[in-house]
Amino acid sequence: MLQVGLSLPRAPGGAAGGFPAQPEQGDGDGDGTSTTQGMLGSSPVTVVITSEADTWDIDAASSCLGCGQFVDWDRMPEPEQQANIPGDILTQPPKELKRLLREGCLAASRALRAQVYHRLCQQVACRLVTPDAPVYRDVASRLFGKHSASSHPLPDFLEGCSMPTYCLSPDGITAMKKILICIGNLFPDITYSPILPSLVALLLHYSEDEAQCFENISRLIASNAPHTSYIDQSFLAHRASCMTFGDLANKHCPAAHKLIASSSENIFEVYSEWLSWLFHDLPFDYAIRVFDVYLLEGQKVLYRIALALLKQYRLSVASPELEGADIKADLQAFVQNIAEHTTVDKLLERAFGIRLFSRKEIWLLQMANRKALMERGITMVQSRQSFHLAVDMQTFSSGTVTAQEMRIIWSWIPERFSLSPPLLLFSTSEDGCSLQRFYSCCEGYEPTVLLIKTTEGEVCGAFLSSDWSERKKNGATSGFFGTGECFVFTVRPEMERYEWVFIKKPELAKAVPRSRQRSPSPGPMSLLSSSPDGRGTSSNHLAVPTPQRKGRLSPFLAIRHFLLPSKTASMFMSGSREGIIIGGGGGQALSLDANLLWGRTEHCETFDNPPLCQENFRVQLLEVWGFQNT
Repeated sequence: MLQVGLSLPRAPGGAAGGFPAQPEQGDGDGDGTSTTQGMLGSSPVTVVITSEADTWDIDAASSCLGCGQFVDWDRMPEPEQQANIPGDILTQPPKELKRLLREGCLAASRALRAQVYHRLCQQVACRLVTPDAPVYRDVASRLFGKHSASSHPLPDFLEGCSMPTYCLSPDGITAMKKILICIGNLFPDITYSPILPSLVALLLHYSEDEAQCFENISRLIASNAPHTSYIDQSFLAHRASCMTFGDLANKHCPAAHKLIASSSENIFEVYSEWLSWLFHDLPFDYAIRVFDVYLLEGQKVLYRIALALLKQYRLSVASPELEGADIKADLQAFVQNIAEHTTVDKLLERAFGIRLFSRKEIWLLQMANRKALMERGITMVQSRQSFHLAVDMQTFSSGTVTAQEMRIIWSWIPERFSLSPPLLLFSTSEDGCSLQRFYSCCEGYEPTVLLIKTTEGEVCGAFLSSDWSERKKNGATSGFFGTGECFVFTVRPEMERYEWVFIKKPELAKAVPRSRQRSPSPGPMSLLSSSPDGRGTSSNHLAVPTPQRKGRLSPFLAIRHFLLPSKTASMFMSGSREGIIIGGGGGQALSLDANLLWGRTEHCETFDNPPLCQENFRVQLLEVWGFQNT
């Protein structure tokens, strides 16, 4: 049981809004708490983690009197000194306001930050019936009484969650708990939300009283803006967000992802901590700057900043140092000591330099991950074994790759698929060198992984997002199909992945005049029937609409949805009686003949890849792996 004192915190000094003009610094720890302290320059920053008792004693006498009263000023860092802050920052145009908050204009004034936080929360589009400050006062009075202390259990949605309190005073911690209990009472649909305690704690630093803090956090909870979310409120939503971060890390931080995949037994577990990096492990100076932009821009900025942390981790930590290390604990320690590696301004600059997909596309990815979890029956908190990378190191057997190599390949695959263990669909050693047999074994499975081992011992392959039966939809016309989630890769002598060119270079998707478009490459039917002059005997039958607008491209859409400047940049996969092709435009990333014995690899425009092995190769073994539903 955590006993909370009756005395109210008093903010030293007499600055407007209840903030002290010059708060003192110190390293004091509260009784009954453990502290984690980081340093930024000479200013101590302390994150207080409370003990996780089963019940809380709530004293109704700890009412709120004014902004800053919940803060332990001895633990708060000095405010940054900045100039040229606009008189009314919230009257600025949206683009300018975004720039100002990203650059840290609120760091110079606690009173300004309190005002801006309240206004930003009030501007959040939310459900019509959302609890406000008067509702909180009524419910708090009913739950906690007016004079005597009472005992209340932890809200169910906090089960197993940590309770970071940053620089709150004991009475501030009590206020935070009262607010969380009222949230549990008034939002019964919330079943799991580990981020909520951190958000309440940060808001309390800049709230006039408990009721204002409750009203503002309620608006974030009840947000109903399209394709925008602030707070995940179920285990399913939280897990889908973690999977989405894993997908984004896979694409935007390939070096860090490969390092983690090769060093960690459970890469999913590492990525499941991404929100804790931001609102548990980061020092207060960094976390509050993250909070500034989060209130304005929503969850998307959290992905950006966590990806920036991952990139910085890869830059700051040498690979040999991680041999045998606990990557999850190492990342946590790195984030806690981030001030040793980069400033908060540099971190945010790196974060907003990352070219993420649009908010809608990220939302679509989250929905796809939620669907995958629901199909596997993972909707509630379960044992960690449910989320292990589904390649069993003991039982996996392949003639082309080792179990460790397959784990890295599996880590490159979108998480909604890699939750499933690999299933061998076709092997030339067992099924023979027949293209027709290849098709019959692989049809009905989506996606698949193609692995090729050459007679020279080189290994390469491709992740193919669509069912091979798609080739039949073109009738007698052989065309390309698939989506931008396809990629090609090498395994030996080096492991490297080459994704759709527009993922790495989205600026290429801008519309260009028709006169500047490149000529299409030969169609799939010309693979084995080229004329002596090098021109194919059939035209490219891929129909892509004329570019009409600019925009980012979602890798989850099929070719027919793309408006591209070139027809050759979306040739993902194609199959005919003569052979198969993966990647096109200026060459094929992989092409195989009808006997699955001979192949060729070249640079292609779809994946912007070098040859994946010797340009002309003979197949020693070809395997196709699908995804086993369990």
